[in-house]
Amino acid sequence: MPELPEVEVVRRGLEQWVAGRTVATVEVHHPRAVRRHLEGAEHFVAALTGRTFTDARRRGKYLWLPIVEADGSASGGAMVAHLGMSGQLLVEKPSAPDETHLRARFTFTDGGRELRFVDQRTFGGLAVEESVGEEIPARLAHIAIDPLDPSFDEAAFTAALRRRHTEVKRALLDQTLIGGVGNIDADEALWRARLHGTRPTDKLTRGQVADLLDGVRDVLGEALAQGGTSFDSLYVDVNGQSGYFSRFLAVYGQADRPCPRCGTAIRRESFMNRSSYSCPQCQPRPRISTNRTRRP
Repeated sequence: MPELPEVEVVRRGLEQWVAGRTVATVEVHHPRAVRRHLEGAEHFVAALTGRTFTDARRRGKYLWLPIVEADGSASGGAMVAHLGMSGQLLVEKPSAPDETHLRARFTFTDGGRELRFVDQRTFGGLAVEESVGEEIPARLAHIAIDPLDPSFDEAAFTAALRRRHTEVKRALLDQTLIGGVGNIDADEALWRARLHGTRPTDKLTRGQVADLLDGVRDVLGEALAQGGTSFDSLYVDVNGQSGYFSRFLAVYGQADRPCPRCGTAIRRESFMNRSSYSCPQCQPRPRISTNRTRRP
């Protein structure tokens, strides 16, 4: 699944190429592309035809494009998009050949580039949902703000994390606690903070949480600067370009290679049907203790 940096790169492309344009036609080429729009494909088409996308926004790994009537009056809705495992939102010239896995097409009244939803594995999807003004669509309301958002409350996150009785990596992947952090981001941030993923959250000091947040922000920021991580060639921006951050990863996918910091061989461990990567020297496993006293 694409990580937050890939999704943010797509959002920026949509903001540049799609925001402010009025939809002329909508084609749904595969019903699974709009299965999350419970009213059906015909209603999805009608809800967007003649409407204007005003912006491109993101919460975690979800995107949404608020819509208004063509005359600018509010219509109280937004198109919500989730890329799933292989979804792509591409901006293409109308003359460009259809992609093999084209699922939906949007043309615009200005006759310029089309917006196409391409999804090989059909796990992604589009839907139109009600929203008012700056409100987030209800489907996304449970997703927490990510640490790149200016409104992210570091003190509140620190307190909430230290109240949890779980492992720190599990907490990082909990989208109700912190939005948009994926498996790759978590491993890289934990390495930077010198924390093993099984460290109990209620034993973390405030300083350790601050280091962890710094690591998360650095990883996400650097991945954004490189256009995303893009281990999978399907994770591309609106112009079909992949990112390059995977070339700079310290631990993820680096099993048995030397740690960039100390030279110890990176270890791979199973984690929630996925993999975790860490340095045994820099990120020692926490000692098992019955002492529940929290450090200052």
